[in-house]
Amino acid sequence: MMGGNGDYSMCTIPNTCTILAYKPFEHIKKFSVHLPSPMAMKEKIYTLIIALICQVSIFISQNNSLNLQQCIDIALQNSLNLKISDVNLKTAKNNALQSQAQTLPSLNAGANHIYQYGRTIDRYTNSFANTQVLSQNFYLTAQWTIWAGLSQYHTIQANKMNYLSAQENLAQQKNDLILNVATAYINVILSQDVLKINQSQYEITKQQFERTKILVDQGSATLSNLKDIEAQLANDELNVINSKNNLELNLLALKQILNLPPQQNIEIVRPDISINTDILNQYTADDIYNIALKTQPSVKSREYQLKANEYILKANRGRRSPTLNISASLATGYSGLAQRIIGYQTQIDTFATIPGYGPLVFSQQVPILEKTPFIQQYKDNFNQTLGFNLTIPLFNGLSTHTSIQNAKLNVLTAKYNFDLNNQNLYKTIVQAYANAKAALQKYEASLKSYDAAKLSFEMNENKYQQGALSYFDYTTARNRKVNAELNLIQAKYDLFFKLKILEFYAGKPLNF
Repeated sequence: MMGGNGDYSMCTIPNTCTILAYKPFEHIKKFSVHLPSPMAMKEKIYTLIIALICQVSIFISQNNSLNLQQCIDIALQNSLNLKISDVNLKTAKNNALQSQAQTLPSLNAGANHIYQYGRTIDRYTNSFANTQVLSQNFYLTAQWTIWAGLSQYHTIQANKMNYLSAQENLAQQKNDLILNVATAYINVILSQDVLKINQSQYEITKQQFERTKILVDQGSATLSNLKDIEAQLANDELNVINSKNNLELNLLALKQILNLPPQQNIEIVRPDISINTDILNQYTADDIYNIALKTQPSVKSREYQLKANEYILKANRGRRSPTLNISASLATGYSGLAQRIIGYQTQIDTFATIPGYGPLVFSQQVPILEKTPFIQQYKDNFNQTLGFNLTIPLFNGLSTHTSIQNAKLNVLTAKYNFDLNNQNLYKTIVQAYANAKAALQKYEASLKSYDAAKLSFEMNENKYQQGALSYFDYTTARNRKVNAELNLIQAKYDLFFKLKILEFYAGKPLNF
């Protein structure tokens, strides 16, 4: 019933519509091919389309019997609000993991490939150049924050609290959705019972109308009696129509909460509605409130949010502390100007000629040069660095001070939200407890009223059948009994649901 991505799909029920398989190789014979005519092809296509439509119609119109738990599961899977909250939860989890990773050293690698033009100093040969020079640089750097006033630790704790708060917020939204589903579910069952009662009264009145019509034809009853019953029959029919419309509206409301298409036909499995008032006898409103403080996700969510803001305040205060970083790097490079000596040659120069002695000659050894190969330069230019960096904040435009003051205000706001949530929860539980007690009294009074109205109707019905009571008085007694029965049903479901609400706040699962 549930898709893996949370989208709801209807159960596949074996249908009675069969698609005939077309066998394209049925007409192939040796050395010959017989293709169907265009008209035959159209007939096969039409048959296939009709079969598909039949399948879709059965798929849409199939009846799915759903109990309360199945309705809750469908609503949880199809709710877009829950999906959004789940995305927010995953984001909070990523933030928590990222803040933990911030305590690890950072490691980066890089390379440069540079062409230089004009007069410049080569960084590797330390010589001037007036031509195009190619240089390359490769490096690996690492940096690690050793001390930052514990701001990193407090940031980790703050993000952890935000993640836990998002978890509880998602759980609270699920609880709210479950309550909405249960309310709509009860309304459908109540509407079904009301419709059943009105249909029963309509059938009884219809039978009376048919009997009275025969008696009028025989002269044993007056026409006015028939018209009275006919008017009552029309009124009962109107009650049936109104009950059907109310049932359809309640079913539509349930489908909308479940995020099902309006044309999806569903049947509600009727639960065993039994009244159990132990929650009123065993607990007071304060007892239930104390339990709710420990079990309700909304309370935990606000509590985690308060703690997160407190950690954020501590992290901002840590920014006033000096920061100590350690850094290290490995690097090497290449220069197009770099040359190496591969040998020497003798160079003789004549400076002057001395009369009577001959020429004055100067001899020297001149090195023979070639470009230094890549590999050799990478070995020769390899270097390592290790350094420490201490930063002491003195004045930064009051940014740290402002952040601390704003963090204090956020803590105060979170504290107020926490107290306000608990206050609203207490009011809700006290009101729910009072409503349950009032519903119990209403149910007991409705039960007595129904018993009395039922007994009165039975006595008046006997008198009416004996001819000792007018139809007006009989109808009055019957309507009084019907109204008492409807009031009893409404009071029963109202009490049942309000007791379940109290049990829910007391930490018990909501199931019928």
